[in-house]
Amino acid sequence: MSDPHRPAHIRAREITGSHFRYFDFVMAAFVVILVLSNVIGAGKVAQIWLPGVGYWPFGAGILFFPVSYVIGDVLTEVYGYARARRVIWAGFAAVLFMAFMSWIVVELPPAPDWENQAAYEVIFGQVPRIVFASMIAFWCGEFVNSFVMAKMKVWTQGKHLWMRTIGSTIAGQGVDSLIFYPAAFLYAEGWTNELVLTVLVTQWVLKVSWEAILTPFTYLVVGFLKRREGLDVYDEGTNFTPFSARV
Repeated sequence: MSDPHRPAHIRAREITGSHFRYFDFVMAAFVVILVLSNVIGAGKVAQIWLPGVGYWPFGAGILFFPVSYVIGDVLTEVYGYARARRVIWAGFAAVLFMAFMSWIVVELPPAPDWENQAAYEVIFGQVPRIVFASMIAFWCGEFVNSFVMAKMKVWTQGKHLWMRTIGSTIAGQGVDSLIFYPAAFLYAEGWTNELVLTVLVTQWVLKVSWEAILTPFTYLVVGFLKRREGLDVYDEGTNFTPFSARV
């Protein structure tokens, strides 16, 4: 006898057009965290003291950007790949508009009595190469993350959520880092090949570790959403092309 309190196992393609209670909120959280981590966190290098190592510098954006991968895992696990794909495209469009808006606002001539232009350029001015690398890396990394998450759910028959979240993040963040750091900094002034490789590996390890630390939180959110939505979506027979926003 089936458990009446357990969400129903259903194929993703069987719920086209269905209305979910919390999907819009999760989508909004994903886009907000993605945009803010790029606006607020990307421009600051912070440091933390590590026992036996001393002070270790890191990009402040790493504190919150990996949360977008956690939410991406939640989206794929609860709502399926197609809806996660739609959210990834929404996030990509939001970051694209943010970059365009930042460029326009920075380039506008400041009023003669406004003395903050230099500081404004430091905070919101963006190097085109880094912006391009960031957007391509995000797009590729998020889709790899969602694809691996969806496939592993089918392979494991919905078991071992922790294995899926960490495994998909290893793949997704790996692709993200492999694209971003060489594209943004290879042969740039002050960046040696060894430094690019060191930062790439360090950031990848930190992001995956952050995902692992947040695993209990992921379990809580996934469990809550599945119970409230009443469905457990499996991507059996799903079209995994990233070049679509249809659900």
